[in-house]
Amino acid sequence: MTKTAATHPILPDATIVDGRVRAVIDAVLPNVDGGRFAVKRVVGESMAVTAHCFTDGHDVLRVMLRWHMEEQAEVHEVPMKPLGNDVWIAEFTPLAVGRYLYSVTAWVDPFESWRHDMSRRVDDDDIRIASQVGAIEIAAAAARAPCADGETLARWAKALVTAAAEPATDAKTVKALALDNAMAELAERYPDRKHAAYSAPQLPLVADRARARFSSWYELFPRSASPEQWRHGTFKDVQARLPAIAAMGFNVLYFPPIHPIGRVQRKGKNNALLADPDDVGSPWAIGAAEGGHKSILPALGTAQEFRQLLERAADFGLEIALDIAFQCAPDHPYVKTHPSWFRWRPDRTVQYAENPPKKYQDIYPFNFESDDWRGLWAELKSVFDHWILEGVKIFRVDNPHTKAFPFWEWAIGEIKREHPDVLFLAEAFTRPKVMHRLAKLGFSQSYTYFTWRNSKQELTEYFTELSSGPRIDYFRPNIWPNTPDILHEQLQSGEPAMFMARLVLAATLAASYGIYGPAYELREHLPKSPGSEEYLNSEKYQLRNWNYDDPDSLAPFITRINQIRRDNPALHADHDLRFLPIDNDQILAYAKTSKDGNNVVVMVVNLDPHNVQSGTVQLDPESIGVDASHPFQMHDLLSNQRFLWKGQHHYIRLDPHSVPAHVFVVRRRMRDERDFDYYL
Repeated sequence: MTKTAATHPILPDATIVDGRVRAVIDAVLPNVDGGRFAVKRVVGESMAVTAHCFTDGHDVLRVMLRWHMEEQAEVHEVPMKPLGNDVWIAEFTPLAVGRYLYSVTAWVDPFESWRHDMSRRVDDDDIRIASQVGAIEIAAAAARAPCADGETLARWAKALVTAAAEPATDAKTVKALALDNAMAELAERYPDRKHAAYSAPQLPLVADRARARFSSWYELFPRSASPEQWRHGTFKDVQARLPAIAAMGFNVLYFPPIHPIGRVQRKGKNNALLADPDDVGSPWAIGAAEGGHKSILPALGTAQEFRQLLERAADFGLEIALDIAFQCAPDHPYVKTHPSWFRWRPDRTVQYAENPPKKYQDIYPFNFESDDWRGLWAELKSVFDHWILEGVKIFRVDNPHTKAFPFWEWAIGEIKREHPDVLFLAEAFTRPKVMHRLAKLGFSQSYTYFTWRNSKQELTEYFTELSSGPRIDYFRPNIWPNTPDILHEQLQSGEPAMFMARLVLAATLAASYGIYGPAYELREHLPKSPGSEEYLNSEKYQLRNWNYDDPDSLAPFITRINQIRRDNPALHADHDLRFLPIDNDQILAYAKTSKDGNNVVVMVVNLDPHNVQSGTVQLDPESIGVDASHPFQMHDLLSNQRFLWKGQHHYIRLDPHSVPAHVFVVRRRMRDERDFDYYL
């Protein structure tokens, strides 16, 4: 027996919500891992969003960018413009710190489709019939519009029907009435969006304050701030240093941990396993009888004196950044009160930190797999809460890659919701994917591999990677040529030219940079041993006294570099770094342009600290907004020399024994309203 086909129709299944939705939103960019993490911007920085949108056939698509602050119900919309190839673009600008959500909606617009077709119609009968169709769409818009606009649109629809039906009215007149631009603009305000498509999910954006994007850090150990040899420094001593640090142009003053330092297993000078009675220990061995992460080392001063320091620093335009190191000395109170937060060995001792063959007997790491992990998380977050209440809004986090990633996502998310102006710097010299994950989890800035990128090829490849591609939407580099842990071999010769060149690179390749201050300023360069990156007589383990009056100090040069950074908006962001061809592998040339195009800065750096190097740099005048047929002025902001350049090829000669770099600002030749030539 032969079966016959069923006569009832096969209907779409319930997963198809509305088959009349014809608009397709194929992608919304930027996004970080499909919206799993937030894109980062700063307040006042425009956010350009592109969307891949299309529909079947030839109907007209309308596309809108939608955005709002996460905690606010009001949604703002911006029309998106077509760029071609079904790509649409629009921008919005976050005006307050906080978390935002953005998405895209698109729909086939029957009114715009009708109007588009009407503009191409030439047959009289077509025009009259199409006008009546259009009148139906206009009447529908009138019904969606409020009173005054609705009445105006209704009159237009009626007039169009009347004109189309009147044989005496010329078809061209009917067409002109149908295509009335002013009336069309009014109708476009009330589109038919019942079949609109919406992108999902809504994508997050975090808008930070401007210092998240542009900052200049100076690291100082408060205990070494005393002007008297061998006297332990205090917050009052640091306060006396504020004018000099501010005068050098820094805006963030960063302290290593300021907490009580453990006495059990305390390290001695140069990381010796046995400490002398007068050894002060490592600030990163946190906790003693005087308290832990919420306490201040008594030798530094009181909580009131710390608050006074914060207020005085603000008077000089400086913010204090605190180091948060989630680890404990053996005598930290947590070890007794919360033993489950640590790993215990079979011999009933706590597992200290180690990275074989390195051992850190004075440091106990937390166990993030503790059964009391919720209690641990809550207590660690409360450390941030404590210092935020004291007035600290910037934290440099020590080794965040050795703590559980879910903790950082939760803690930073909660803190940013409560205090959206707080910033976090991730000190994680680890594998690239781990560093990028930390940035995605919420860290505002990240340390980089700059210290170990020294050749022209290494620097070009690495900073091209940092300043381009999707990573620029979430990874903000903070560049350090040295730290208390890292004295790179390039600096171990003590050559002034090398210190100056590395400073120029750090300060101009990225919008945020920092130095381990006194050591860099005074060219500290002796390693603990050959092949080591540890400083001899490291300040991590002992008090130091610094001669800030040293005539060979780099302070004047540092001051000039920071002034150049402040004065040139091109150096305030990382989005437009581009390397320039130059025929010498010992010279690195690159340029940055401000977003508005009005400020162009060109850097040329001699990477050889010993020898004069020369070469021809290639700079296309049109790429910097200059007429190729006219000369333009290059003003070297380091030497204050001015050069006239013309064309694309320009000779460079750099003597490292004077200044190993040029930092040029382009002075474009323009005409004012009186037709006199002048230089901007």
